[in-house]
Amino acid sequence: MKEVIHVKSISQAHEIFSLNKPKHPLVSIYQHKDIDTNAIPVGIKYSFELYHIIFKSGYSGTLQYGRNSYDFQDGTIILTSPGQVVTSGGWHNTVEAKGWSLLFHPDLIRKSELGKHINSYSFFSYDVHEALHVSEDEEQNITELAKKIEKEYTQNIDRHSQNLIISNIQLMLDYCIRYYDRQFYTRTNLNKDLVSQFEQLLSEYFDSDKVLEIGIPTVKSCGLQLNMSPNYLSDLLKKETGKNAQEHIHYFLIEKAKNKLLGTTESVSQIAFSLGFEYPQHFSKIFKTKTGMSPIEYRNKN
Repeated sequence: MKEVIHVKSISQAHEIFSLNKPKHPLVSIYQHKDIDTNAIPVGIKYSFELYHIIFKSGYSGTLQYGRNSYDFQDGTIILTSPGQVVTSGGWHNTVEAKGWSLLFHPDLIRKSELGKHINSYSFFSYDVHEALHVSEDEEQNITELAKKIEKEYTQNIDRHSQNLIISNIQLMLDYCIRYYDRQFYTRTNLNKDLVSQFEQLLSEYFDSDKVLEIGIPTVKSCGLQLNMSPNYLSDLLKKETGKNAQEHIHYFLIEKAKNKLLGTTESVSQIAFSLGFEYPQHFSKIFKTKTGMSPIEYRNKN
């Protein structure tokens, strides 16, 4: 296994990319045209202890994240959070290159409202092939915010600077939510096919012996079979059906449990074990949460 280079600071990131020293210790925006691409070896794995928002346009190459490679020749935005591992695949700039990247350290937002809820931006855990594709207008909006952030940390710092930097980062992330919603919407036919595949996957799983051999399916395992990250799968399902992936799994569990409660004389414990639960109490808790009744109450009333 290749060694992973851990990038712990903005300064270290600038050194790796052969950039000038950063003008702020916790946040930086750099233009991709300023990177000496020949100085970055292909196949090196990096783990950034930083948030990284990458807008790529005007040059080609590949970036690998997780199990997928993504060709980022078109205008796209990729967002990664601290601890994620990416592998450089080599790229080359063109005359039209206009990409940029925003790096910021968790300490920048730690005491802010953004710091408290940044984990709610689920796209930080999407795979690279689930990147955000942006229109020219969307690109302009995001880039203008990047310019405002850069202006704030390059001019004279005052007591308002950090709040304004953080506010613009949050606005950028909120725009990304809107653009991802648009992307889900415009791909609705494809998404409906994926919803059908997911439901078929669960149906076949619960109708087989897998639930006894492996246990309750997880969102992660379902995502792997559908070639999607868990967060992307959940967000896609939420947009199309109103229920996330975990809620779909619970729905199949409850329906299977109802059939067993009414169609067999098995005890609640036996039913729980047959559905992959290690502890019957856990099964009973989920059942009551979803139906408003305990398994025994449901059996007696029906």
